[in-house]
This record gives sequence, C-alpha cells and structure tokens, in this order.
Amino acid sequence: MGEKQTNLLQGTLDLLVLKSLALGGLHGLGIARRIEQITRGTFLVKPGSLFPALHRMEEAGWLKAVWGESENNRKAKYYRLTKAGEKQLGAEAEEWTKIATAMACALKAT
Repeated sequence: MGEKQTNLLQGTLDLLVLKSLALGGLHGLGIARRIEQITRGTFLVKPGSLFPALHRMEEAGWLKAVWGESENNRKAKYYRLTKAGEKQLGAEAEEWTKIATAMACALKAT
C-alpha cells in the first residue's frame, strides 16, 4: 500500500467505524483492518483509539455488541450498526461531504 499514513482528523474516527460496519458486523481488529482497507492504508487505527470509540458509540446507541468467536477461535466482541447508527452514518457522511467539497474549493481558489 506504499501511501503515506495520515493522522485521523477530529471527528473522522466515528464516521470510519460506522462506515466499516455498514456491510455487517465485525470485531475490533476486523474494524481496524477494514478502515485500513477502505482508506487504502491512509488511516491505521490503534486499539487505544478504537476501543474507547467503540464503547462510546455503543453507549450512544449507534452500535450493538455481542460476544462470539473470532476466526482464531478466541472470544471476541462483535459490533454491528443499530438503526440509530445507520442514521448517524448518514448524517456524518453528509457533513464530511460538505467539508471535503469546501476544502476542495478552497484549495482550487486562486
């Protein structure tokens, strides 16, 4: 993936987690891998950032978690989006689209 990694901007982690779970439930390591995959290696999320965010989003009602077995036959907590999480994903995606469009315009301005 040879591209340079970038620090997550404030507010991007929630959106990336929600987006990574839009296709189905994953455990924490799976979420981190999917974020790396969907950002083409630009963002690598460390457990110290990911797990507090997952707990916060679960408390907010955006995620539901259940215990299951990972592909290594180890106990793992699997997260999935709730209806509130799907709504939040839509709202955050819309907001970031506005921000990205505004930044693109600003960078093109002469």
